[in-house]
Amino acid sequence: MQCSRTVLFVLSSLIGSVALTGCDIAAEQSQVLAPQAVPVGVVTLKSQSLTLKKELPGRISAFQIADIRPQVSGIVQSRLFTEGKRVEQGQALYQINPATFKAELAASEAAVAKAQASIASSKAKASRYSELLKIKAVSQQDFDEADASYKQAKAELLTAKAQQQSAQINLDYSHVSSPISGQISKSSVTVGALVSANQTTALATVTQLDPIYVDLTQSSNELTKLKKAIASGALTVDSTSQTDVELIMEDGATYAHKGTLQFSEVTVDPSTGSVTLRAKFPNPEKLLLPGMYARASIIEGVKANAILVPQRGVSRNTKGEPTAMVVSKDNKVESRILAVDRTVGSNWLVTSGLADGDKLIVEGLQKIRPGAPVVSSEVGSSAAASSVNKAQ
Repeated sequence: MQCSRTVLFVLSSLIGSVALTGCDIAAEQSQVLAPQAVPVGVVTLKSQSLTLKKELPGRISAFQIADIRPQVSGIVQSRLFTEGKRVEQGQALYQINPATFKAELAASEAAVAKAQASIASSKAKASRYSELLKIKAVSQQDFDEADASYKQAKAELLTAKAQQQSAQINLDYSHVSSPISGQISKSSVTVGALVSANQTTALATVTQLDPIYVDLTQSSNELTKLKKAIASGALTVDSTSQTDVELIMEDGATYAHKGTLQFSEVTVDPSTGSVTLRAKFPNPEKLLLPGMYARASIIEGVKANAILVPQRGVSRNTKGEPTAMVVSKDNKVESRILAVDRTVGSNWLVTSGLADGDKLIVEGLQKIRPGAPVVSSEVGSSAAASSVNKAQ
């Protein structure tokens, strides 16, 4: 009897030990299988008012350009400018031999003097015949002929004066001057060359470089989207800075002077599908030259409550859609599909998928997956940096 009790006690002890051992193993396994909260670095998103800019390609063109052509024919007697230098409006550039034109002017002046003498004689005769007609001393026909002669003499005087004026104009045209101020090119003719009135080849070209134009091109699709955004209220127009333009030169440097947007064409180029915009820039240093390629940044409008997201916090899924990981209210990872508009510096401008106050994960992304618990810390704090580095 005593032996059986001993056996029962031993068996119950063994069963209890096995049960306790099983409970300890189950507890250890549950602790191993429970996911650990991973420390991550986050950026808390904040909406802001953002001025949107667009960079457009363009070409520089002269503010004014004038091809110098002769308006009379003759031999070039002298060149009165230095090639490549600045010339002023009205400055003499070429002298065409004026001898022929001086002779024509002298002949026209003589014709005017002759007409004036003839008009004096015919006027006196018409006046005398008018008095004689009253007393029937001359016939009506004689008076009519004298009066007609007087009127013809006046007409001949007007013709002579017009010819004199034309001769004076031709003489002035022999003195070729610049119609605008600017830089003059090399001369295409030398002294002694025969030039013709209104010839197709220009003698020289004068170009005004200050101020100067930049002709930009924008696709009609982008322009339509911009107009719709402004009409819907998604973008607002800041009248104080809407016409400001910044220029980026060929070497990537920003031009020192800001320009102003002058106008936009109302027609679309069918060959390129683009619209031309023209901006005007001061050019006192003459750094900008016609024909140069440049890029200009224009202001499209102001977007209220814009969400800017660091590019390192955005990736692409298998469909090519932009995605981001955020920390939910219960401190778990949540995946979001985004809609992005453009890059602004090192950030994406997000139009949907994220909101003000969202915590975007930017550090520790390789250690997490959707639904995993995390411990978030703002990027920039020493605690966040150390915790993320330890996890990695």
